[in-house]
Amino acid sequence: MGLIQRKNAETSVDLPPSPPSSQEKGSFSVGQFHDSQDDPNTQLHRNLKSRQITMIAIGGAIGTGLIIGTGSALAKAGPLSILISYSIVGFIVYMVMCALGEMASYLPIQSGFTGYASRFCDPALGFSLGYTYWFKYIIVTPNQLTAASLVIQYWVPREKVNPGVFIAIFLIVIVLINYLGVRFFGEIEFWLSSIKILTIVGLLILSLVLVLGGGPDHDRKGFRYWKNPGAMKPQYGTGDKGRFLGLWGTFVTATFAYLGTELVGVTVGEAQNPRRVIPRAIKLTFWRIVVFYVLSVLLIGMLVPYNSKALSFATKQTTGASASPFVVALIESGISGLPGFLNACILIFVFSAANSDLYIATRTLYSLAKEGNSHSIFARTDRRGVPIYALALSSAIACIAFLNCADDSKKVFSYFVNLVTIFGLLTWISILVTHIYFVKARRAQGIQKHQLAYTAPFGLYGTYFALVFCIVIALFKNFDVFIHVKGRENGEKFDYVNFITGYLGIPLYLGMIFGYKLLSHSKGWTPLTADLMTGKDAIDREEEEFLANKAAKQGSGKPGGWFYRHFVSWLF
Repeated sequence: MGLIQRKNAETSVDLPPSPPSSQEKGSFSVGQFHDSQDDPNTQLHRNLKSRQITMIAIGGAIGTGLIIGTGSALAKAGPLSILISYSIVGFIVYMVMCALGEMASYLPIQSGFTGYASRFCDPALGFSLGYTYWFKYIIVTPNQLTAASLVIQYWVPREKVNPGVFIAIFLIVIVLINYLGVRFFGEIEFWLSSIKILTIVGLLILSLVLVLGGGPDHDRKGFRYWKNPGAMKPQYGTGDKGRFLGLWGTFVTATFAYLGTELVGVTVGEAQNPRRVIPRAIKLTFWRIVVFYVLSVLLIGMLVPYNSKALSFATKQTTGASASPFVVALIESGISGLPGFLNACILIFVFSAANSDLYIATRTLYSLAKEGNSHSIFARTDRRGVPIYALALSSAIACIAFLNCADDSKKVFSYFVNLVTIFGLLTWISILVTHIYFVKARRAQGIQKHQLAYTAPFGLYGTYFALVFCIVIALFKNFDVFIHVKGRENGEKFDYVNFITGYLGIPLYLGMIFGYKLLSHSKGWTPLTADLMTGKDAIDREEEEFLANKAAKQGSGKPGGWFYRHFVSWLF
């Protein structure tokens, strides 16, 4: 029986009237007519298991932003600043995930949150969100391939082997993994995420030991560096103004570190029993943020002073073990044998990120096609449920990574990061706006909280708070381009390159919204006309069948051994 009670025709709840057809709307059409179960050649397969989604939720978004980017933020603003920024952005991300979880567990459709935007808010928002999200991942995929080639330079200098060779190898491998189907992809990501989690946990335990004086130097550091040189480093000024600007500058780094957390929302269309799995994954996201992100920046801030010469050198390396503040902490504590091992772990981080990024790019283009916002060929799937044409186009665009074979690849890498951050913020803003419309619609249509599999714990208050903060960060994230900074590459002139890459996404995003409305003459949905029902019956039946099959299997004997049932199965 579904977790959400289906409404009978006799109930007093008025179902939303059918939205206008695609012919009435012009050349575009909206998601409720494309996310159907009619055409088997455009359907994804629900082959992602609970343990796979759980592990992806815990470790899927952990990447170079945490293990490397933290160092530049520490050098820029000090330990207290990064602790504050990572905590605040972490709370915002949790609010985004809660909002997404409420919608995804109610209606886990194959078109994901682009479909929610089209159905609950405005088809124009779904159109703009879909392409913004796709742009983000066709940029970040070659970005990760570039990072992989830079990491390998730790062992193989670019003078010896051209980085393009390694980019080609990684690209072929991730395309193959995605082509073999979501079941294979999920298994690969399960083990890659497991390795990432073990690496981070190991670094956290080692860092705690070093903080307490358990390293070779037997130096019990504690909060010494918070006093000298200090907890907050002034930037672009002195006193409180300088400390505030330094703090604000770390919000961009923190945002980049959390990007990709919403990956769980992309997997809902291929998840087994999503109404049980997705809420659990959302709850685990909170602990991932607290343990992996907040605790990491706290310990790094205790181990490495922001004026460390080794940290200053590391922040100039861009990527690889030598760029990680964890390596700086190990070296300053007298441990010198781990950088090579950690570099191998970073390579796994980058490979996992590139693999999942290509998956997201493919599924996002597929969702656009399902919504009628892209050519229908991109909605076609093979017998494994893989959108092969969407995968082919996304993979072809990833070849722009070969442009980074030049010596200035590190500069291109930084521009990619700038572009990706604004696209990520616009995605979060769209999800939060969609959730506001969804809550208003379900209230107007008489759908009560107890009928939902999961509700956002802070309700609309948390959503509004996160929305305001995301907008502020998006508008002011590149404030330093307006400040005259000595030592900048172009002197004290206006930094137009970072300005363009930092804010290009905003006019593009708004232009797509208003352009869509102008061309299609579409109007946004009201709380009573938002479509909360189309496709729900089919999902309810899928859930009932899955639970019945699961009960039948359990009746024939409990899966797994005693250790799994008592210590592991609760997590998945």
